[in-house]
Amino acid sequence: MGVKIVETALRDGHQSLFATRMTTDEALLAIDELDRAGYHALEVWGGATFDTCMRFLNEDPWDRLRKIRARVKHTKLQMLFRGQNILGYRHYSDDVVEKFVQKSLENGIDIIRVFDALNDIRNLKCAVEATKKYGGHCQIALSYTTSPVHTVDYYVELARQVEAMGADSLCIKDMAGVMLPDDAFELVSRLKQNTKLPIDLHSHCTGGMMDMTYLKAIEAGVDIIDCAISPLSGGTSQPTTEAFQYVLAGTEHDPHLNLEALDQAAVKLAAVRDKYLANGLLNPKAMSPDPRVLKFQLPGGMLSNLMSQLKEQNAMNRYEEVLKEVPRVRAELGYPPLVTPLSQMVGTQAVMNVMTGERYKMVPNEVKEYLHGLYGKSPAPVDEAVRKKIIGDDPVIGHRPADDLAPEFEGLKAKYKDLARSDEDVLSLSLFESVAAKYLAQKYAPPKPAAEIDEFNVFIGGESR
Repeated sequence: MGVKIVETALRDGHQSLFATRMTTDEALLAIDELDRAGYHALEVWGGATFDTCMRFLNEDPWDRLRKIRARVKHTKLQMLFRGQNILGYRHYSDDVVEKFVQKSLENGIDIIRVFDALNDIRNLKCAVEATKKYGGHCQIALSYTTSPVHTVDYYVELARQVEAMGADSLCIKDMAGVMLPDDAFELVSRLKQNTKLPIDLHSHCTGGMMDMTYLKAIEAGVDIIDCAISPLSGGTSQPTTEAFQYVLAGTEHDPHLNLEALDQAAVKLAAVRDKYLANGLLNPKAMSPDPRVLKFQLPGGMLSNLMSQLKEQNAMNRYEEVLKEVPRVRAELGYPPLVTPLSQMVGTQAVMNVMTGERYKMVPNEVKEYLHGLYGKSPAPVDEAVRKKIIGDDPVIGHRPADDLAPEFEGLKAKYKDLARSDEDVLSLSLFESVAAKYLAQKYAPPKPAAEIDEFNVFIGGESR
């Protein structure tokens, strides 16, 4: 059969390299070539793409999905879904989660990759059940990290639980790019022994060794790898698609991709990359390995976020102190995996601890909510002295956080009956209310009357007459 490849350039590739700013037109530039290449799937939606479309690109994310689906005839389309967080940063009610899954599948998604930042499988339940109900392929992702509690046995037990939940496949989601080659071999080998599910490996090249890790995972029997086509690969993105086709060609692991189609797609997407290099949104540093990620367990995006926070406070001289503070905060908070939104919370808390000169003197509201149990169960117990300093003797919930949320969809539908023209519009408002309201008001505004054409300012053949 060979190893299968998921192409990430149209979602995680550009999200990791230049902050998810690829436009729909740019995503469509090479879509026909990518569709001919023979991929297992194209990852084209979810993650940060939804928010960014409306907030920065003045585009409708649902329109993007429909346009891609209309062009892709031979390849499955995949999205990333943050469990009860959907594509946002808080927990949403079950009715919104179910409706979002339903509409994602209706508009063209085939595979929904669902994960929870804390690996609290209670937060996956609604999204998984909805994906199965509406006929999608449900891939459950395990947020990979290293800590005293995140052992191979921990992930094997987690895999057993998600298989019992009804997952169709399993993803090892190494969002920080910290998985070492021998660890990949051991984890994939153990998972293959303990689950019948196909296994997908997703990682990032931030640390500089991910090609080696992928090869060891392939040796251990991994079924699928996430790669990015060459112009949008490497650095904080994924390993290079074409490289794995060349390396594995003629072996039992041959992915059988069409190199001619890949070459044609790469030429078109190189022009997109060069645009973002030229306008500064793609920082060349994002394309260089930073092995310190292995020392501090920080995803590439988190490192750049810490730098920008310190620059704003003219405190780049405290950078090393903050780097050392991050693992300490993470341990005290029960070793959460450093993935959205936990990575931002831990990083901001570390900056505050260093800048105020007193640990936990200032605490973001999200960290307080986390300590109240509102994001789910921490992987390890939280340091009780830290919890007491921040929230005192406040109660900590032990149930699934979304159990406390009343249905939201119909209320928003009624509130925006004069603005939303579809359930998809209501879902956009559910996730990012103020951003979506502003975008939709503009989208549906009546067209302005065409201005009279100044006969002396008509462009003919590129010249002004």
